[in-house]
Amino acid sequence: MSANETVAEERCASCGSAGGEDVTLKNCTGCFLVKYCGVECQRNHRQQHKRACKRRAAELKDELLFKQPESSYLGDCPICLKPIPLYTSQDTMRHTIYSCCGKLACNACVYANTMRAFAGGLPVACPLCQHSTPTEEECLLLAMKRVEANDPLALCNMGTHHSIEGDHTTAIKYWEKAAMLGNAEAHYHLSVEYEMGRGAEKEAIYHGEQAAIGGHPFARHNLGVAEEQNGNFDRAVKHWMIAANLGYDESMQALLKCYQGGMVSKEDYAATLRAYQDAVGATKSPERDAAEVAQKVMQRGV
Repeated sequence: MSANETVAEERCASCGSAGGEDVTLKNCTGCFLVKYCGVECQRNHRQQHKRACKRRAAELKDELLFKQPESSYLGDCPICLKPIPLYTSQDTMRHTIYSCCGKLACNACVYANTMRAFAGGLPVACPLCQHSTPTEEECLLLAMKRVEANDPLALCNMGTHHSIEGDHTTAIKYWEKAAMLGNAEAHYHLSVEYEMGRGAEKEAIYHGEQAAIGGHPFARHNLGVAEEQNGNFDRAVKHWMIAANLGYDESMQALLKCYQGGMVSKEDYAATLRAYQDAVGATKSPERDAAEVAQKVMQRGV
């Protein structure tokens, strides 16, 4: 770092002018290491500063990317206040999204609400806003109202609806809107779409990273796989540890292989395994086990 950069908080890194009432210094928005009194000074200092700027910008990006999220992107069920369980491509979703209010609840609370209604001879209503159970047509109308209100979850779900119908162009449009509003699931879907060739590779990486930062363990795991394929094993392990800490099974399995191959220490593997078990355990309850059994029975038509 140059001598000018060590006094960045007090003087312009280019001309050396001190900040004060007549001179307002502004940060370099790439690295926040230096300040400038104007655009001309920033332009003049660019060649001298750009290497340190890029290095620090990369460091700041990694600090954000590899920060452990407090919870997964699903958050907690608003009824029982327990973390909503993750699911894989082989699983049935373990939560329900209500089109009436645009909120989601774990299936155990949905099941309990349904059983209470049946026991009391009452119609089943949304446990969150008490809206009566809508028909399939009404569901779409309610969902569109949430979309028109720029509800990020509704936008994301509408994108998924169009994707299932095979309309990927429209799906991407909805996901892009939801992603702009910070929806991690939409970022994840976009990363998958762009990875499949429906967009630029840089966009796939960007959306994957944004999803991971937002607590999406599937996206985080995929980033780890990509880093492994590129030979960046240290970065791959970091991604998998973060995803495993959120309770993601595939990342825990990847770390087991890394441990067996000598790429992860016994201490790091043990610490991550404990965090993984705690994360999974926090999502479990007798009520959720009973709801899962009932759901499987209904799916088999028994």
